[in-house]
Amino acid sequence: MKKVAVILSGCGVFDGSEIHESVLVLLALDRANAQAICVAPDIPQFHTVNHYTKQPVKGETRNVLVESARIARGNIIPLHQLNVNDIDAVILPGGFGAAKNLSNFAVAEENFTVHPEVEKILKDAHNKGKPIGFVCIAPAIAARLFGKENVEFTIGTDKQTAVVLSKYGAQHVNCTVHNAVVDRKLKIVTTPAYMLASRITEAEAGINKLVQAILEMA
Repeated sequence: MKKVAVILSGCGVFDGSEIHESVLVLLALDRANAQAICVAPDIPQFHTVNHYTKQPVKGETRNVLVESARIARGNIIPLHQLNVNDIDAVILPGGFGAAKNLSNFAVAEENFTVHPEVEKILKDAHNKGKPIGFVCIAPAIAARLFGKENVEFTIGTDKQTAVVLSKYGAQHVNCTVHNAVVDRKLKIVTTPAYMLASRITEAEAGINKLVQAILEMA
């Protein structure tokens, strides 16, 4: 059974992991008889957003690992405890948590950095030839870390965001919501999901293709 680390970034699209995308990744892995190992960094969230009003909540702090445990039904480990040698692949669902907690792309844009724990795990996995999947806005992290290798990636059809990320050397490929971009040379797979999806079945189509491609290369 192949083991895939799923790096979560909280719980909720506006300040953490996009819940639909996360569950669809977990479902696709289970359908393929692969074992998902949920992980998240044990760090404070950038901020907390009321998902009803869509406004930040002043004075409230939450922990990325604790919030991610909601999606994982408690079956989760801190990212720093993950041993890359014990897994066959890595997948990062989207949501603003990827751009606020796993990186600071949401605020720093072209000058953004990736959280050191996340960068270490992803570079280690990449150097060991393990495939990595990025969903929705998470491909920004792929562009930042692997742009020097001219990684092919997609965030859908958002030209402005693509231009910013291409500055790192990454090659953006326009992609429909039902598909995924597979860089077989670097073993990196990306799909737009809710960058383009207007319904959950659209996000599911691309995520299923991403998971299939990841497992084929694992």
